[in-house]
Amino acid sequence: MTIDASLVASVHHRQRLSRMNLVVDSIYQGGRRGNGGDDPLSGLLGVSNMGGFRYLGQLNSIKMLVLSLGRRDPSWPDSIDRESGTVTYYGDNKEPGRALHKTPRHGNEILRDLFNAEMADPAIRAQTPPIFIFESAGTWRDVVFVGVAVPGAAHVGSGEDLVAIWRSKNNRRFQNYRSIFTILDAAEVPREWIDDVQKGDYSSLHAPKAWSDWVRTGIARPLLAPGTVRHRSREEQMPSTPEDMVLLDIIRQGFAQDPFEFEKFAAAIVRLQMPNVAELDLTRRYRDGGRDGVGALRLGPKPSSILVDFALEAKCYSLTNGVGVREVSRLISRIRHRQFGILVTTSFLSSQAYQEIVEDGHPIIIISGGDIIDILHQYHLGTRPALMEWMSSIARTVDIQVPSK
Repeated sequence: MTIDASLVASVHHRQRLSRMNLVVDSIYQGGRRGNGGDDPLSGLLGVSNMGGFRYLGQLNSIKMLVLSLGRRDPSWPDSIDRESGTVTYYGDNKEPGRALHKTPRHGNEILRDLFNAEMADPAIRAQTPPIFIFESAGTWRDVVFVGVAVPGAAHVGSGEDLVAIWRSKNNRRFQNYRSIFTILDAAEVPREWIDDVQKGDYSSLHAPKAWSDWVRTGIARPLLAPGTVRHRSREEQMPSTPEDMVLLDIIRQGFAQDPFEFEKFAAAIVRLQMPNVAELDLTRRYRDGGRDGVGALRLGPKPSSILVDFALEAKCYSLTNGVGVREVSRLISRIRHRQFGILVTTSFLSSQAYQEIVEDGHPIIIISGGDIIDILHQYHLGTRPALMEWMSSIARTVDIQVPSK
C-alpha cells in the first residue's frame, strides 16, 4: 500500500492547528493540495470549509460561530475598520429569486437571530455564541484572525446595526442584510476557551476579559488601533486591485476633456462621503478664485446645529501624475479662518505635499483615487455598469442624488 505523503502532512498540520491559540492579525496557513480540504478553519475550530458564516451545533442551538470574509466583492464590500474596531458584513442573499432568509447556508437566519436577541438582558448575552472573525490572507486558503466579535457597535443605534437593504440585478429586485459587529479588545484567545466554546460554555474561567465584561455589562470594549503614520504613501492612496484601477481610469477618461464636469463628480463623491453636507455649490468655470466649490457641513442636532464652511478643490489627474505642493498651496491660501478644505483627486498627493499638510496641521481632507473607489464600493457603485450609469446621471443634473448604502 502506497502512503500519500502530502495527505499525512495535511493530517499532521490539522492536528497542530487544533492546538493553537488565536492571535489577532496572525496568519493561519492552510493546506497546499488545491482542494476544499486546504481550508484551515476546519482544523482550527472544527467548522466546515465553505461559506461566510460557519457554525458548530444545530441552527437552533449554535455553539460556535465563525465568520469568514473572503475576497472583496465590489457589489457587497465587507470591510474591517481596524482603527474603530468594527466589521461591516453583508449577508448571503446576493441573487434575485430568493426570500431574505431562504439562503442555502442559513447565513441571513443567523444574522436575524443574533440581532433580534434582547442584548440588554445579561442572561441572553451569556447565551450568545462569540463570533470568531477571519479574513483571507490572499495566499491559497490561508486566513488572518481578525478577532472575537459581538453584534452591534457603539456608534450606531440598535435599529441600524442590522438593516435589510434592497438591491437589483439583471433588472430584478431582492433584499440582503448589512450588519455591523464590534471586535473586542482581546489580543489573544486561549485554546482552552476555544475548547470550552465548542462545548457551549462561553463564560468559562478561560474567557478573555473583554468578553466577560461584555456579558456582565453589555458594553463592548472595541480593539482600537489608530494609525501610526498620518500621511499615506502613494501606494496607500491608490486602489489595491487591477479591477479597481480600471474603474479609476474610467473616471479619469470620462472627465479628461472637461475638468469642470469632474468638479460635479467630486462634489457628488463629497456628498457620499459626508452625508451631513448642507450646501455645496460649484464655482464658475473660469476665475474661480482658487476653489472649485464652496459648501457647508452641518454639525450637531438640527435645532442647535452649526454650519462649518469648506472649500472644494478637484483634480482629474492621470494615475501616475500626483498632486504637488503648488496645487495644495493654492487651496491652503484660499481657506479662511474657521474653514476647512477638501481635495478630491483621481490620483494621489506627492509625499512632500501630504507631509506638509500633516506636519503643519492644515485642515484639509484628502480624498485620493483609492478613497474614491472605496466610497463607490460602499454605495454599490463599484462595478463598471453601475459607475457608468451614475456618472451619466451626474452629467445630466446639478442636484446630486445620493444612493443608499
